[in-house]
Amino acid sequence: MEIGHFVAAPFCTRILGDLGADIIKIEPLAGDPVRQWGEQIDGRSLWWSIHGRNKRSLALDLKAKEARDIVLRLIAQCDVLVENFRPGQLEKMGLGDAVLREAKPDLVIAHVSGYGQTGPWKDKAAFGVIGEAIGGLRHLTNHPPGTYDLPPVRVGVSIGDSIAGLYAAFGIMSALWQRDRVAGDRKGRSIDVALTESVFSMMEAMLPEYGKLGKIKQPTGGGIATAAPSNAYPTADGGFMLIAANSEPLFARLAELLGQPELARDPKYIGNRQRVANSAELDELIARWTRQYSAAELQEKLEQADIPSSKAYTAADAADDAQYRFRGMVREVEDPALGTVLHTGVVPHMPEAPGTIRWTGPDIGQHSEELLAMAGFAPEDIAALKQHGVVK
Repeated sequence: MEIGHFVAAPFCTRILGDLGADIIKIEPLAGDPVRQWGEQIDGRSLWWSIHGRNKRSLALDLKAKEARDIVLRLIAQCDVLVENFRPGQLEKMGLGDAVLREAKPDLVIAHVSGYGQTGPWKDKAAFGVIGEAIGGLRHLTNHPPGTYDLPPVRVGVSIGDSIAGLYAAFGIMSALWQRDRVAGDRKGRSIDVALTESVFSMMEAMLPEYGKLGKIKQPTGGGIATAAPSNAYPTADGGFMLIAANSEPLFARLAELLGQPELARDPKYIGNRQRVANSAELDELIARWTRQYSAAELQEKLEQADIPSSKAYTAADAADDAQYRFRGMVREVEDPALGTVLHTGVVPHMPEAPGTIRWTGPDIGQHSEELLAMAGFAPEDIAALKQHGVVK
C-alpha cells in the first residue's frame, strides 16, 4: 500500500509495481497533486501516465472518521506500507506503526521524509530540492568557482526524491527477505529514509576528504574532479560530445586520434593523477580538435577507436535510440485517456522474469469499489461511503 504523494514514495512503489507488486495507492479525493505536474493533454498529466502506472487507486478522505477502518482492513491484506508524510502525521490520523501492526503484525513500513523520523530537524518541511541542497549535490552542480555568477543549477529532474525512492525500495526488499527467508522471524520491520541522507550518501569522497584534509569539494562544470580526460567538448555544429578517455589505453588511443600520439608519453599526462592536475590544459587541447568536426563525425571517429563517447541526448535522441528500443526501454503504451504514449521501460531488466506495464496511471479512485469490496465492504456500505464523500 502507498499512502504517498508527489514523488519519493510514489516513485518507490512504481519501481515495485513494475517488478510485479500489487500496489494500492491511497490518494486524496482530488487526487495526488503530481497529477497536475508537467505537460497536460485535456487536463491529464503525461507524467502521471508513467508515475501512476501499475497502481490501483483508492480515493479516500483520510480525515474522515471512517478512513481509519478502511485503511486497517486493507492493510491486513498487505505486506508493505510506503508513506511520505511528515513524521508523526499518520499517527495523528490514528494510523501509527503500532496500530498498523495490530492489523498486520509482520507489516513492513517504509517512512520517507525530508530529514528522517528522528532528530532535531525531523519536523521541518522539505522537498527533494532541499534534500539535494543539504545532501551537498546542489553546491556541486555548477561550473568551477569564479567562472560563473549564476546560482547553482538543478540536476534537471527530481533526483533527490527518486534516490530516496530507490533506497526505500531496496530497504523494503531487504526487510521482506529477512522476514520471509527460510527460518525467517516473520516480524514486521520499519524503514526510515530521509531525502537529505539519500543524497548525502551519493557524494563519493566528499566527506572523508573534508574530515581528513579539510578539503571542501567544489563544482567542476562538465568535468570530473577525480578523472581526466572526461568532459563535454564542443563540436563544429554547435553541440557537445562527451568523451571519457580516463585510462592509459583509452588516452593513448585518443592521443592518436588527435594526431598527437606523443601526449600519451608526456610526463604531464602519464597516469590519471597527472592528467587531473593538468586537466584544464588537456581539455583545451581536446576541444581544439573536436571543434573541427560535427557531432556525427566525432562519434564515428571515437567509436572506431573504441573510446566511450556520446553526444548529450535530448528526449528525441532517446526516443529514437536503437539500443533503448531493442531492450524495451522506450515503449509505446496505450493509455485509455491519452492514446499511444511513450513510456520508459522497467529497470532492472530481468530476462527470466521481466517486469511489465500492466496499465497506465489510473483515474482518481478508479479502483475504489473493487478495493473496498476486497476489504469486505458490502455494496450498500460502499455506496454510503461515496454518498458521504469519504471515498470517490
